[in-house]
Amino acid sequence: MRAAHYFLLSGSIAMASLASLSASAQPADVKLVSGNGVHFATNVDREVGVDLGAAVALPEQVLGGLFPEDTESPQQRKDRERCERLIQEGFKCMPPARSYTRFNLPGVSFKVGSAELPELMKQQLKTFADVLRGKSSAAPLVRIDGHADATGSSQSNVALSQQRAESVKSYLVSLGVGSGLLSVQGFGSKALRNAADPASADNRRVEIARNLPQ
Repeated sequence: MRAAHYFLLSGSIAMASLASLSASAQPADVKLVSGNGVHFATNVDREVGVDLGAAVALPEQVLGGLFPEDTESPQQRKDRERCERLIQEGFKCMPPARSYTRFNLPGVSFKVGSAELPELMKQQLKTFADVLRGKSSAAPLVRIDGHADATGSSQSNVALSQQRAESVKSYLVSLGVGSGLLSVQGFGSKALRNAADPASADNRRVEIARNLPQ
């Protein structure tokens, strides 16, 4: 994990110096965007993939992976809030970096041509439900991506991957997660996890991640 880089203005800096902040004070590869009330910085915030395999994630792992802002230290939160205030006032500021996790649920559990959730996946999803239950948002905060292997036609694979994502969403909703918190999308066989073996069970999977602005 690379170190976070950010610009802060201390109370000892005169107000005149605020006006001197310009686009040149911000790295050229950083673009600040806003989504769901949280500011994200391209090339600062990042997403890492974690394959759960047969493991059931701990609640703190899911919370930290999907909502790192909930696990920030008091100093990190203070620095970020100070930076966000500067952004709202029109100044340039790069907040501390956050690392988000894209959770890959075991593709080997999905049968060929099926969107039925296996028991292991249900056990894994219960942890996600425990973390997501009670959260609310005006826009989806979490995305569920469905995937298929390459054994069927392109059209049927997209439909099947969409069904897999919908099955995961329906199960989470049945466990008390707000429907509006989740977005779903089927990618068919466009993003094979095991490209060397297009028919591999590794490619029949769902992934759960924070719905970050693109």
